[in-house]
Amino acid sequence: MSDLLIDSAAGATFALHLLAEPALEGFLAAQSATVARQAELAGFKAKPGQVLVAAAGEGGEDIALFGLGAAATADSTLFRALPAKLPPGDYRLAPTADAVSFEAVALGWALGGYAFSRYRKPRKEPWPRLVVGDVDLSEVRAIARGCALARDLVNTPANDMGPVELEMAAREIAELHGATISVIVGDDLLPAGYPAVHAVGRAADPTRAPRMIEISWGAADAPRLALVGKGVVFDTGGLDLKPSSGMRLMKKDMGGAAHVLGLAHMVMAARLPVRLSVLLPVVENAVSGEAMRPGDVIASRKGLSIEIGNTDAEGRLILADALTRAAELNPDLTLDLATLTGAARAALGPQVIPFYTADEALAAAIASAGAAAADPVWRMPLWSGYDDALDSDIADLKNDPDGWAQAGSVTAALFLQRFAPPGAWAHFDIFAWNPKSRPGHPVGAEAQTIRALYAMLKARYQ
Repeated sequence: MSDLLIDSAAGATFALHLLAEPALEGFLAAQSATVARQAELAGFKAKPGQVLVAAAGEGGEDIALFGLGAAATADSTLFRALPAKLPPGDYRLAPTADAVSFEAVALGWALGGYAFSRYRKPRKEPWPRLVVGDVDLSEVRAIARGCALARDLVNTPANDMGPVELEMAAREIAELHGATISVIVGDDLLPAGYPAVHAVGRAADPTRAPRMIEISWGAADAPRLALVGKGVVFDTGGLDLKPSSGMRLMKKDMGGAAHVLGLAHMVMAARLPVRLSVLLPVVENAVSGEAMRPGDVIASRKGLSIEIGNTDAEGRLILADALTRAAELNPDLTLDLATLTGAARAALGPQVIPFYTADEALAAAIASAGAAAADPVWRMPLWSGYDDALDSDIADLKNDPDGWAQAGSVTAALFLQRFAPPGAWAHFDIFAWNPKSRPGHPVGAEAQTIRALYAMLKARYQ
């Protein structure tokens, strides 16, 4: 969290030394015998992520050591371990190798200090803080806040994160940056031209009615950037009901919308020269007498009819209407993010995010930004050989592809491609969750791809 980065400290601070393995021997030789002995007893070898807080002895300065491993470089991911491993106190970064970015340390520190404590008492000990001095870290703070926003929204259970609450979060971000926002709710979606959003969300309680949220920001003559996020606040699977194991984490099925809001915050905080359009179709996929049925045929904003083969393939339906709206805005670039398929996890697991685009230059820019930001993504093919798996006998297409195609994440992307704007478009099939705790990555919501996308957008438009 960004409040772990402070401009100055009222009291004493620890000097934090970042050390690569080859530099350790020379560093310890320059320290007191007390420090060198503590390093020896603790087995500190400057391995990646290794931490030692050493008392310097009488008249000396206590210091903290952090291992970088074999090379004197590291990305923000490694530094996420620092807040959990260091004791409370204020730390300042000691002069270090030029290859280590202070911004990377600060961002990792802020991301690693994230905790979701809405429903329980916060940890007793305060988090350690990093003194940033007179360095302008407004961008780092904005990135950290955007990631924390996405994680907070995803972590919040559906009883407290329904369509109304997600709309409130969108309104807060719009107000913060002076953006305009419009919201279409419930049956008003039909005359407004969002029939697929209405069909998916109409089974929910009226207090959790479906809605289409649109945020606009930036100069009218700037290139249009459209960000589209899937906002299924809870997914029962509809009448094709999920098993309990599959439903357990479905509070995170609005992760695409949460991530888009986090990314939009970064874009607006940086005042990138774009005309930003944020499009969030928000629904609850519930079970009631109003629920869509397997075999139903529904309309879409684009005019294509869609046969419902499985009511649990609902995310692509609401994205179809939102992507069609994006196309009407003639964007320079469209990005959509969605917790869309389990097949994406079967292909790449929870940490690497597949993305799809037919634009070679955009694909290269995304891959490069992902590597630089340590925000892992992997391009997957929009394989046209599977396109006819979406053919329907009675409608223009269907939402559940034929089983022979097998590649569920690919066929979902092919479905979205039917509705995506012409030109530069990329789809991200995110997970938004850490299923296993590791240093700086607690079990729970995770912000994925948006740091990479922010870096890509900054390079493209600034």
